[in-house]
Amino acid sequence: MPELPEVETVRRGLAPTMEGARIARLELRRKDLRFPFPEGLEARATGRRIIALGRRAKYLLIDLDDGTTIISHLGMSGSFRIETGPVTDAPGEFHHPRSKDEKHDHAIFHLEGPAGPSRVIYNDPRRFGFMDMAERTALEINPFLFGLGPEPTGNELSAAYLAKRFANKAQPLKSALLDQKNIAGLGNIYVCEALWRSHLKPTRAAASLVTKTGSPTQQMELLVSSIRDVIADAIKAGGSSLRDHIQTDGSLGYFQHSFSVYDRESLPCRTPGCGGTVARIVQAGRSTFYCPVCQK
Repeated sequence: MPELPEVETVRRGLAPTMEGARIARLELRRKDLRFPFPEGLEARATGRRIIALGRRAKYLLIDLDDGTTIISHLGMSGSFRIETGPVTDAPGEFHHPRSKDEKHDHAIFHLEGPAGPSRVIYNDPRRFGFMDMAERTALEINPFLFGLGPEPTGNELSAAYLAKRFANKAQPLKSALLDQKNIAGLGNIYVCEALWRSHLKPTRAAASLVTKTGSPTQQMELLVSSIRDVIADAIKAGGSSLRDHIQTDGSLGYFQHSFSVYDRESLPCRTPGCGGTVARIVQAGRSTFYCPVCQK
C-alpha cells in the first residue's frame, strides 16, 4: 500500500501538468473502483480548472475552481501516468513493471494546459483505489477524511500533542502510531523506521513515553523528531518502491535502498556499535521489524 511519501511524490510529479490546466473532459471507463464513482463526477469535473493539487494523509486532493475537490486514493496498485502528444508509454525504467493494458486505465483526465493538451491516466489493476468528490469547505467532515490526526510533517505534530494522546494508553507503541486518529498518513514502513531511529521497542506501552504529570519524555521528543526526519528523507528519495508503486514518470522510488530496519530480518542492526540482529514479529497482522538489542 503506498504510504504518505509515495502519495506526496505522486502529487509533486502531477502538479506541473495538472495545476492551472482545464479539464476538457474527464473520461471514466467503468462505473466503479473499490467504490462507485460519485454520481455525475464526469459532468461536474469537465470544464473545470484545476487550481491546486494537495494531499491529506494518503489522499490526493484535486482542487477545482468551483470550490469542489476530487479525493483520490491509490489503493494497493493504483498509479497515475502523464501522456503528452502521441506518447503512450510511460518513460523511465523500473524494476516492477506497471500494467500497460488499457483495460486497467479506469479514469482519464483530458487536460488543456499552457504547454498544450495532455492526459493524466489513472491505472489500477486491482481496483482497490477510489475517487470521491466533496465541497472543499466540507473536507473535514468527509467520511474518508473525518477524524484524521495531524500530518507528520506539520507543526501540529509535537511531543506535547502525542503525550496527550498516549497518556494512560497500554496500547503497543507501534499500534498507537499507526492509528490515523493520532497521526494521519503514517504507515507500517515508516513507523518501523522511526522507532528504530529513536531506539524504541514497538511493543512497549504508548503511555511509557509520558510522565506521571502528562508531559512528554525525552524519548517522546526523539520519536517525534525521528518521524519528521524519516518522512522527509523518504519524500526526498521519492518514496519506497514496494510491489506495484511507481512515480508519475514511470520510475521507482529508492528509499527502500536506505531501509535501516524494515524488511531486514536476520540482518545486522545498522546502529553503530549495536551488534544486534534485526527481528521480525507480527502485530495486528502486520510485520514489525526491530532490533531487540538497541530498541528498548
